[in-house]
Amino acid sequence: MRLLPSFVIAVTLLTGASAAAQNVPPPATPFRMTGNIYLPNKLPATDARVAALKVPAGFTITKYAEGLDLPRMLAQAPNGDLYVSNRVKGTITLLRDANKDGKAEVVRQVAQKPHLHGLALKDGKLYLSAIREVYVADVLPDGGLSEPKILYKDLPDAGQHANRVLHFGPDGQLYLSVGSTCNACDEDNPENATILVLKTDGSGRSVYAHGLRNTIGFDWHPATGQLFGMDHGIDWLGDEDQMEELNLIKQDAGYGWPSIIADGKHYPANKPKSGETYEQFDAKNQRPLLLYKAHSAPLGLVFNKGAQFPAAYKNDAFVTMHGSWNRAQPSGYKIVRVHFDAQGKPEKFEDFITGFLVENDKSEFGRPCGLIQANDGSLLMSDDDNGVIYRVAYKK
Repeated sequence: MRLLPSFVIAVTLLTGASAAAQNVPPPATPFRMTGNIYLPNKLPATDARVAALKVPAGFTITKYAEGLDLPRMLAQAPNGDLYVSNRVKGTITLLRDANKDGKAEVVRQVAQKPHLHGLALKDGKLYLSAIREVYVADVLPDGGLSEPKILYKDLPDAGQHANRVLHFGPDGQLYLSVGSTCNACDEDNPENATILVLKTDGSGRSVYAHGLRNTIGFDWHPATGQLFGMDHGIDWLGDEDQMEELNLIKQDAGYGWPSIIADGKHYPANKPKSGETYEQFDAKNQRPLLLYKAHSAPLGLVFNKGAQFPAAYKNDAFVTMHGSWNRAQPSGYKIVRVHFDAQGKPEKFEDFITGFLVENDKSEFGRPCGLIQANDGSLLMSDDDNGVIYRVAYKK
């Protein structure tokens, strides 16, 4: 349900005297949680509004498809067929631009299983992730799919973060993001708040990295092969905390959630369960390389591996910011660019596509979601709010 823009709520965790007054044990450290709820009014994505979007010189953004039902993650086959997931109905839809004019003419449902979300294509097979299941289906000559076969059916329960995401790495292995069950808590299942590596025959999996609250967007640097991901910050810490994290994700490394957040801050509601001090726990975990405005909700991350964009964009990354709900003034609702230096180190964020927020940020007509680089080097981005897929291209 979309709340009225004027609706604001504050939440406070019981601390010290207030806890004692209600005859419950006080937390070890007095701590206050607070925040706002604000969702801009939703407007239709009219042609006039799309034409007013702000893009860098030489770039265009156009509708590749519209009238879709909650499009989320995207995957493109070598022949150009685009597969789109709908996590609510659990459907996979095939989109095809048959006449190559930059707009899809063919729209056909090709699969349905409960909660399908993540998509990854390899060697003529489409891998699909739900909450507790991972499936694989053969891509048929007409673009349809065979009946999906279960590879795994015992992934962790979802809780707060149900959106499993799949990608194949440059090593040919299949990586799966599994978010936390909660805003901030000590997980019982060691596979929650992780990135997993799955064997594609269903024979086993392992934890690649842990302490990641909800890293939906991740990809590998084209030159260095290093894995980077955007992790969602903890909610209810105020409008400016916790900031979103860009992490260099290393095998067997930890990233601090829920005890260490952002650039080393201690989260007093969850002391390290190992019995270590915050300082000891922090020392053996990885800090983020860059931070972004809190509650922007990064969803898609993709590196520029194509040749269509100008040379200045080589090996840079793009991130969809789905948009805030947990702050008084909206953040996100845009695509941002991450500059990387020649050695493959991220330097800064900058706006790439903006303008989905309108009417002095009181309204919006798009929430950027899934993001891929198409075969021709353009970007394809889903908006799961207005049911549009956009194409971002560069004209030389």
